[in-house]
Amino acid sequence: MKSIHLEKAALARLLGLKAAALMVATSLIATGEAQTTPASLQIALDKPVHAVSQTLYGLMTEEINFSYDGGLYAELVRNRTFQDHGFGGVAHWNIEHYGSSRASMEIDQAEGPSAALSHSLALTITQADPANRAGVRNEGYWGMALRPNTTYKGSLYAKADSTFAGSLNLALINDNTGKAAASTDTSALTREWKRYEFTLKTGDLETSSENHLLLTAGHNGRIWLDLISLMPPTFNNRENGNRSDLMEKMAAMHPTFLRLPGGNYLEGDQIDERFDWKNTIGPLVDRPTHRSPWNYQSSDGMGLLEFLEWTEDLKIETVLAVYAGYSLKGDHIQAGPALVPYVQDALDEIEFAIGDTSTQWGALRAKLGHPMPFHVNYVEIGNEDQFDHSDSYEGRYAQFYKAIKTKYPQLQLIATTPLKRMRPDVVDDHYYRRADEFFDDVKHYDQTDRNGPKIFVGEWATREGSPTTNMGAALGDAAWMTGMERNSDLIVMASYAPLFVNVNPGGMQWESDLIGYDALKSYGSPSYYAQCMFGEYLGNEVPTSSITGEGKLFFYSVTRDSRTGKIYLKMVNASSVPQVLDINFSGMNKVMPVAMLISLSGKTNAETNSISAPTQIVPVKTSTRIEGPNFSHTIPPYSVQVLELEAH
Repeated sequence: MKSIHLEKAALARLLGLKAAALMVATSLIATGEAQTTPASLQIALDKPVHAVSQTLYGLMTEEINFSYDGGLYAELVRNRTFQDHGFGGVAHWNIEHYGSSRASMEIDQAEGPSAALSHSLALTITQADPANRAGVRNEGYWGMALRPNTTYKGSLYAKADSTFAGSLNLALINDNTGKAAASTDTSALTREWKRYEFTLKTGDLETSSENHLLLTAGHNGRIWLDLISLMPPTFNNRENGNRSDLMEKMAAMHPTFLRLPGGNYLEGDQIDERFDWKNTIGPLVDRPTHRSPWNYQSSDGMGLLEFLEWTEDLKIETVLAVYAGYSLKGDHIQAGPALVPYVQDALDEIEFAIGDTSTQWGALRAKLGHPMPFHVNYVEIGNEDQFDHSDSYEGRYAQFYKAIKTKYPQLQLIATTPLKRMRPDVVDDHYYRRADEFFDDVKHYDQTDRNGPKIFVGEWATREGSPTTNMGAALGDAAWMTGMERNSDLIVMASYAPLFVNVNPGGMQWESDLIGYDALKSYGSPSYYAQCMFGEYLGNEVPTSSITGEGKLFFYSVTRDSRTGKIYLKMVNASSVPQVLDINFSGMNKVMPVAMLISLSGKTNAETNSISAPTQIVPVKTSTRIEGPNFSHTIPPYSVQVLELEAH
């Protein structure tokens, strides 16, 4: 009986498999997507077409989606200089009363610790004692992440009137239990503004972002507070530095450059809201902050030096964008005498970055703790000046170009839009599209004139998925990158945008971003992992290749590292059916029998990663055997693959 039951079960499974196969085949015929014959890919390794730009993949940064404040910049205190007054009060700050204490707070426009920070928070305590304290609490950027046995370094500026005698207590408090994770006191406040440093160290607690910072006093009187800061451990232990998890995610992309300080953020809505770099260097108390074009105040804790140190920590180049006299809402300066101060600002900025210590601005950089110049080869003049309907950009660019080239002839200068009367070194192209649009335009640069300026694809992204991209977007991105690799003699640099998004409600102004995070955690989107794959597996030359018989949603690129003999074949199958590929190599003596296969795939275009499911779609590495220079490979549906081979 047992054998009869097994035979019946086996027959049922066989019939079921045949029925399923028939249903799949019928579906594929109905959609017209069935692959009847394999595609044929020919690769001639002994016939290189051109070199690959060694700065092809990099990073574009922007203060959008709380990318710096509330994101990469590690500061935990939100609205630390009380610039954001909020609705009906001081945004992100609240009064805290204990027992019978009584207090009130207001912004004092006449009192501040510096000319840059000329107002402060005035806390008036009318009833308090050591057992009944009063003060203020800060909620952080959607909470404050605390981890066990961790030291947090803080500082604040404070003064008190003659009626107040005593110190301030600072504590990290759990939102739900009211228990203090750490607590400390300042020294007694004085009648003059003074900076107070403090340290808060947690013990054995549960990692959580449901915490806040509490400042209280146990005495009556009036206290003024400003620039209240609290920093967790940072990447490379940089003072005033960056979140480690986000820095590590960028490092995993294998970038070669960072375009800074941003696009729209560089321009500002108005001229006086531009990234005025001279206001972002030196002590934090001397940085006045400014409004960003995405409608929140920038603390400018991430100033020019911090940007440059960011590139140093990742061991990459700086692409320095300088303000070129145009702001987003149409304010602009015509070329000529009125533009001269802005040109000089750009020259000073470049000197700050690359000048030696014998120069004015290089000496200041050294005084601020960084005597060695930074590595800068490219300077971009402005941002998206095609939106300047005054047609002033060509004149403005020419004025900047002449001044910069005269002093720094070694620099390559980037124009933000094509020019009619002069040829820039590089032109910055931007593309924000749907996946189908990128599929249709993968050959965009194939026929571009190689005698014109080089190309910087400075901002681009497949805009599908929210807050971060989905698998469909990753396929659009990967398809577009195959075209950029194929044309990497012309395209010297490319960078995805936007890089970051805070996924909390209210944290996003632009959807379809690369890396998502909250106060505690971060994750990479499917597009992020496609970027990592393309950045890590890249040779230094493009060999001759051709393909026939491929599906309309199949894309590839191939590069070879002449130094190691490794070959990187990148394959993108955006179709719902597998793509069979016959691969034929020529021009080599021997191929190693084992290859590495890195695969990123999804079950649907809509599948994605999130803050609660951060690894739904991640690359998987396996090894595969290669039977000589001619072999067959099947690329699954909705997948991006890299096949790493070694040939001699």
